[in-house]
Amino acid sequence: MKFNITIDRDEDGAWVTSCPSIPGCHSQGQTRQEAIVNIGEAISLCLEVRAERGLPLTVETY
Repeated sequence: MKFNITIDRDEDGAWVTSCPSIPGCHSQGQTRQEAIVNIGEAISLCLEVRAERGLPLTVETY
């Protein structure tokens, strides 16, 4: 399954990522690549928790 992510830098230079179609799914890293790997892990964990709780896995984004 593929998800769109956002990647940005914060004021301290860290890379901040999020997955808009999964509520509350955010991560970060010191490098861009680290942030991308971390959001991949966060997506997996968020989907697992949402499934366990009977929540919709994703929300519609435009």
